[in-house]
Amino acid sequence: MIERGAMQTWKMLWLALVSAILVACANTDDSEVGLPTGARTEQAYYEMAQRQLRTSQWDLAIRNLRALEDNFPFGNYAEQAQLELIYAYYRNYENDAAIAAADRFIRLHPQHRNVDYAYYMKGLSSFTEGTGLFERFMPTDLTSRDPGSARESFAYFSQLMARYPESRYAPDAQKRMIHLRNLLARYEVHVANYYFKRGAYLAAANRGRYIVENFQQTPAIPDALAVMVQGYHLMEMPELEANALDVLRNNYPKHPAFNEDGTFNYDFYKGPSGRSLVHRVTLGLFEKSDPRGFDSRELYNPEYNRDETPLPPELL
Repeated sequence: MIERGAMQTWKMLWLALVSAILVACANTDDSEVGLPTGARTEQAYYEMAQRQLRTSQWDLAIRNLRALEDNFPFGNYAEQAQLELIYAYYRNYENDAAIAAADRFIRLHPQHRNVDYAYYMKGLSSFTEGTGLFERFMPTDLTSRDPGSARESFAYFSQLMARYPESRYAPDAQKRMIHLRNLLARYEVHVANYYFKRGAYLAAANRGRYIVENFQQTPAIPDALAVMVQGYHLMEMPELEANALDVLRNNYPKHPAFNEDGTFNYDFYKGPSGRSLVHRVTLGLFEKSDPRGFDSRELYNPEYNRDETPLPPELL
């Protein structure tokens, strides 16, 4: 009887504890989002969210903006809250949520006077996609990463430019599109260098030609031409090699792949020691050091120019 009574007591205590937790979760006090108890007006939500946005309390601002929309979907602040929710998600590094919120705003308010902002934030959120905590504090080469986010960002900015060319966000979007285009072109050079490492010369040459045909006026063009020269040389295609070499020599005579006497250094991409026996036997699978690869960014791309000096006229 004693044991049965003890069990009943413990059971009642356990049920009481569970009930208390459920009640606490269900009756979240407004003070958790910075509002005084009982203040649930639309204006109170909005003003508190504004204060939290100004003080970079992104999580709390998101909660208040969402609460405002949930409780006052047709109120005076609803549309503005939806726009500011996009920004709060973006600043809180919730890029997917920011893009989803922007898509929702565009779908609900296609003729809104600030809909161009939603398009801009879609591009901006994709632009910073993948730049996590490590990338924000340590320099990384984004051109060697998966270009999916860069392509999406370029497409979103393109939509903004096509639909709202006079938007106040258009100038910044255009600058970012130039940067993204350069990034995408450089990614193709990385792929071509990888193909050289694996001995896939045709694939490398095709990548170089793809850059020349699709990414004109980007800093990757000199390396793309060098890739074509190297690839056609290794495949013993002298006519195509000569054409690419003429274009490279006439337009970029200072490319690092040229020797001092102006001849093309066909061993340049291999690095000082060339390929090892291990590389040749294993097709590059167990090579301890990668070939140098073609990378003249510090010479032709101002973003990578360490001396920050203007390019000479013959390189422009």
